[in-house]
Amino acid sequence: MSDERLQKILAQWGIASRRLAEQMIVAGRVRVNGNIVRLGEKANPDRDLIQVDGVPVKPTDRPAKVYLLLNKPAGVVSTCSDPRARSKVLDLLPPQLRSGKGIHPVGRLDADSTGALLLTNDGKLTFCLTHPRHSIAKTYQVWVSGDPPEPILEAWRQGIILSGRKTLPAKVKVLDRARDQTLLEVILSEGRNRQIRRTAEQLGYPVVRLHRTAIGPIQLQRPGSPILPPGCCRPLEDAEIIYLWNLVNLTSISVPVNSPEHSI
Repeated sequence: MSDERLQKILAQWGIASRRLAEQMIVAGRVRVNGNIVRLGEKANPDRDLIQVDGVPVKPTDRPAKVYLLLNKPAGVVSTCSDPRARSKVLDLLPPQLRSGKGIHPVGRLDADSTGALLLTNDGKLTFCLTHPRHSIAKTYQVWVSGDPPEPILEAWRQGIILSGRKTLPAKVKVLDRARDQTLLEVILSEGRNRQIRRTAEQLGYPVVRLHRTAIGPIQLQRPGSPILPPGCCRPLEDAEIIYLWNLVNLTSISVPVNSPEHSI
């Protein structure tokens, strides 16, 4: 094996996502051959002793790949740690998956938002899925205040200017209208920070509730099955994993078919 950047090695081993691995390096938690490393340094796992928090890490220690879909409840943050000690998505996992597996969320949902969130310890997949080059459609049910007319919905579909840059076209349709709220289905192919909330606010119809129902074809409610309850997760099906790998050109990896580590 040739020398590679340490954050990439840690991500590939499932120790952390690449972003979290970078934070660990900056914090001085990673050593190579006894020396604290700086961000950007490289190592060779076949030759060098790599330690995280003083514990040697070897490629043979790499945990089996885990791919999960979580139905995130409101009030839970989509991070691995939180300085305000709020409930985290990892706290919702079965005990055997909460530590030592390198599992982390792929992207984020606001604390107040609910619904579909991917979790994995496949750092390479996480890096690819969160890179702007790859877009994956995400479907939301969005309750907004008031009754937005068709011109407002069409403006949302065409894209509006947020922070000096126009949003990509979106699919927006009305699912239900009540006296003082409207339920919309919104499908986005980009994921800027609080994009739906900011868009709705700018258009004059603030979000009351936001719930993500699907990430690409990966749904909280599969055909013929009950909806995944809030706070619960399920392993992705092989076809769903292959879809993600195909999306980011990672088809060379073998699928963990019916492995115990893939079950919860």
